[in-house]
Amino acid sequence: MSCLGFCFAQQFFFLVNHAACATVAVMRTVIYPGSFDPLTNGHLDIVHRAAKLFDRVVMAVAKNEDKHPLFTLDERFALVKQAVKNAPGIEADAFDGLLIEYVVSRKAQAVIRGLRAVSDFEFEFQLALMNRKLNENIETIFMMPKDTYTFLSSRIVKEIARLGGDVSGFVPPHVRAALGKKFSATKKI
Repeated sequence: MSCLGFCFAQQFFFLVNHAACATVAVMRTVIYPGSFDPLTNGHLDIVHRAAKLFDRVVMAVAKNEDKHPLFTLDERFALVKQAVKNAPGIEADAFDGLLIEYVVSRKAQAVIRGLRAVSDFEFEFQLALMNRKLNENIETIFMMPKDTYTFLSSRIVKEIARLGGDVSGFVPPHVRAALGKKFSATKKI
């Protein structure tokens, strides 16, 4: 083959490959990590809004035994999985270890974190900067929940449920039932 033919073949090959690449879209994936102990309507608000921005949102339930969770990792994962089972583009998973390593293993481009108040910002900002130091290719995006959920936290929901209060406005029905079972089993009469 002459040099001209070879150069033409290279250009044609590039054009064919370029056209093929143009039809293959990169799936934009974000990880929404948390202990979700328990999952609240505020968490669900964030994840459903994130699903409008990304092709795939992974609610990644962190093991994090340092927080002394009420629910086991398997229980928390099951509660999250049930909550998002019919939500397009949203899936549940569980992980243990460094978040950044998990994000890379899932081929995600970003981490999403919820901010309820200014008091959340300092801690979340430190985490985001450390994650950037560990892997500068992973972005952190902060989202605020709807104003109706800005006061809501898993800790407060657990306290209300432990004291026998109604949490039905704060968590999905299956989470409310799980809280009821958990606290009725721990009461000593």
